[in-house]
Amino acid sequence: MRLPERNLLQSADIVSETSYQLLIDGAWAPGSNGTYPIVNPATEQVVAEAPEASVADAQAAAAAARAAQPKWAAVPAEEKARLLQAVADRVRAEADTLLPLIMAETGATVSVGSALQVPMVANRFERYARGARQDIDISIAPQVMEGTPLAPGGLMGAMVVRQPAGVVTCIAPYNFPMTSMAGKVAPALATGNAVVMKPAPQDPLAVIELARICREVGIPDGVVNVVTGSGPEVGAALVESPDVDMVSFTGSTVVGQAIYRAGAATMKRLLFELGGKGACLVFDDADLDAAVTALVSTWGFHSGQICTAPTRAVVQRRVYQEIVDRLAKAAPQLKVGPPTDPATIVGPVITGPHRDRVEAYVKSGVDEGAELVVGGPRPDFDTGYYVAPTLLAECTNQMKAVREEIFGPVIVVVPFDDEDEGIAIANDSDYGLYDYVYSGDTARGFNVAKQLRCGHVGVNTAQRNHEAPFGGFKQSGIGRDGGDFGLHAYTEMQSIIWPS
Repeated sequence: MRLPERNLLQSADIVSETSYQLLIDGAWAPGSNGTYPIVNPATEQVVAEAPEASVADAQAAAAAARAAQPKWAAVPAEEKARLLQAVADRVRAEADTLLPLIMAETGATVSVGSALQVPMVANRFERYARGARQDIDISIAPQVMEGTPLAPGGLMGAMVVRQPAGVVTCIAPYNFPMTSMAGKVAPALATGNAVVMKPAPQDPLAVIELARICREVGIPDGVVNVVTGSGPEVGAALVESPDVDMVSFTGSTVVGQAIYRAGAATMKRLLFELGGKGACLVFDDADLDAAVTALVSTWGFHSGQICTAPTRAVVQRRVYQEIVDRLAKAAPQLKVGPPTDPATIVGPVITGPHRDRVEAYVKSGVDEGAELVVGGPRPDFDTGYYVAPTLLAECTNQMKAVREEIFGPVIVVVPFDDEDEGIAIANDSDYGLYDYVYSGDTARGFNVAKQLRCGHVGVNTAQRNHEAPFGGFKQSGIGRDGGDFGLHAYTEMQSIIWPS
């Protein structure tokens, strides 16, 4: 199964000639329930047919991973590292054909796709090729223990050994399907786990291509499997399977809650990155150019379909109107249009129903008293699920559009008077994934950051450090990954004790 050899960026009507199948135990197989269409969000054309897996297909994939995992765990670290590096090298070599495919199924623009949708996949496999060689066991200092009815006393040594979790179901979101999947699969494989990949229903094709690459570079049969489906049944079967030890999920909080409940019966280990409603606190001594640049990324970074976006501008009142005016001036400068046009900044959202959902949030904000500063009318294109950059001002923290994750190119602005009020507004949220603080006083910025109930805080920056642990407080998730923390996330701690 190979992508067609042509430059798909030359056409807005991207249609793949590949026949996509499931990968179970090293063999390609059609979905037992047929196929379903994958639709280009910009053209509304069918990109390709994806396999519609059955519950039996999911169970077979989990059983294959269960059978393959012990042998994979025993593979020497150097060989694991070699194979993960081979995946990274192959992804880079095929970037010119993978990029058009992932743009077609996600609606990602040229800039977002070429920077983050493909290169980050290779980077993550390369990072965990190095991680496969890392010694993450922990030596414990010997301890003098007195005799007990259970055992005689002595000087007792100890070590914490990191063991693979076992079989990991990796469920990725639609916004960065292959990048997110790589962030799960690479550390899981590096630490000796076998995986079943379950991509989002809307855009599974590039993830199937990733499975192909894993197979072609020589990762053993059954270690990497992929099943796809348009509904929840396949994912539910994996979550409930006794062959699955851990679920790594990125997606909505509502789905995360359902996985939490379903996995309880078999005591699944869970790693969740869930919803976000990032607060960007802008103090009156902030570099307003930097703050506005960060906020505008909500519109321009994959059309706001990113859980780390600073969608809530919480702005000190003295600079509140200036921030609103600057954002209102910036919005019309962002070209809305086809993702294949290099000048496009804001492409489509993923589906028609999601566009309707975003527009409903905007309407609810206006109905509750917010001022619609920019945005509103649907962009005038013959095809595509477009939403214009939208700014709602004069918001309060009680509004639905302020409290709930919109996942679209919408910024809401909430004013505050003093530091305590700003912190309180930022923390008054069910979410706690990624917040931002902008202040000319760096010490205050760090002090405020430490008071935010949030897993990640950017102080005067929207940049990341990929070695830092990533995850959320409250309804935004469970656990952390990234860097060495990704190695920890996919392992269990086993204590081994002996007399010294």
